[in-house]
Amino acid sequence: MAVDIASTDLLDKYARHAGLDAVEQLRQLAGLLNGMKVVHVNSTRRGGGVAEILEKLVPLMQELGIDASWEVIEGNEDFFACTKAFHNGLQGKTVHIPDSLLRVYEEVNRVNSERLRPALETADIVFVHDPQPAPLLQNCGACGAKWIWRCHIDVSHPCRPIWKYLRQFINPYDASIFSLDAFAQPMPHTVYLIPPSIDPLSEKNLPLPARRVLETKTEFGIDPQRPMILQVSRFDRFKDPLGVIEAYQLAKRFVPSLQLVLAGGGAVDDPEGETVLSEVRDAAAGDPDIHVLASGHYTDRTINALQTGADIVLQKSLREGFGLTVTEAMWKSKPVIGGNTGGIRLQLVNHRTGFLVDTPEGAALRIRYLLFNRPRIKQIGENAKEMVRQNFLITRHLREYLTVMVALIHGNEDRIELG
Repeated sequence: MAVDIASTDLLDKYARHAGLDAVEQLRQLAGLLNGMKVVHVNSTRRGGGVAEILEKLVPLMQELGIDASWEVIEGNEDFFACTKAFHNGLQGKTVHIPDSLLRVYEEVNRVNSERLRPALETADIVFVHDPQPAPLLQNCGACGAKWIWRCHIDVSHPCRPIWKYLRQFINPYDASIFSLDAFAQPMPHTVYLIPPSIDPLSEKNLPLPARRVLETKTEFGIDPQRPMILQVSRFDRFKDPLGVIEAYQLAKRFVPSLQLVLAGGGAVDDPEGETVLSEVRDAAAGDPDIHVLASGHYTDRTINALQTGADIVLQKSLREGFGLTVTEAMWKSKPVIGGNTGGIRLQLVNHRTGFLVDTPEGAALRIRYLLFNRPRIKQIGENAKEMVRQNFLITRHLREYLTVMVALIHGNEDRIELG
């Protein structure tokens, strides 16, 4: 289905955060792409960082004069079971996927390619996000468009049979984009490195009044007078919510008043979420200071209030493509304790913008350190916000996407005038 997104005069609103020069750079680059049709394709409209980014990136492209649209492929339960196994395998887990599921994966993509053919065949540039829609190019043919495979996953050590299978669909693309150098795999085409970003104007990131933060804590039974730590993420084993509970339990020995909030969302392309949520609820049972907020209990504004009201934010992932929840918390001047993996490493500098940890014991140690050193919470939080301002706002992300598009469209020209 196509996602219909209305556009307003957005760019001027970003200048306050990113600067006038950054906005002018966007306009200059977009001048070379004016009127071009760009189609983004992913597997879900809501849930996860990819959908959040596209929800903001596409309207910004439209405002710059680019005919941008967003399409979502449709799949059945077996299709998403297969692509979840892809996700686990690409992040290093040894998995075996039956041939029957692989046939479902290919057939679902074939059906979607027929449904999306009118949009894809008239495009100048197509961005295909992650493995779910990867075979679309093979089914549709390039038709003169430039096709880009955008990988948001940590594929630094993929399960080799899974990667070998997926490469047959990805190799024919004109370019690939990975989030980090460590994730980039050797490809027969040009590879670009573009970290993700957050939107400072979204409901999740706008400043909130203290009253709203207090109301949200009260709504969920969180004592505003006691310290609170928070992890926001899908209920996924790679996010290690059980490790977060263990870290909390260790830290609580020294800070008996400590509270933990686990706010987890779901996504239609993640069939394991309910199982992990059940495991989390079992681990939290009997502790009134562990608050498990599952999908449907909150809005983006609620998440904003929880992040704003937290003393410390965790993202104790075992694997992580980037970790937008880390960026969101840093933007709110919060110290973040994150797993020593993937894109979290790009954001957290030990003792400056947060802490990297490998174990629940390490996370508990950092929680205890910060709660007994309140001035450090403020100092690290200020450093964290400036790190995001300089490196991880959506204006930087869009500039780099536009640069890739210009390079692909005008790559054979000796000279490119930016106006």
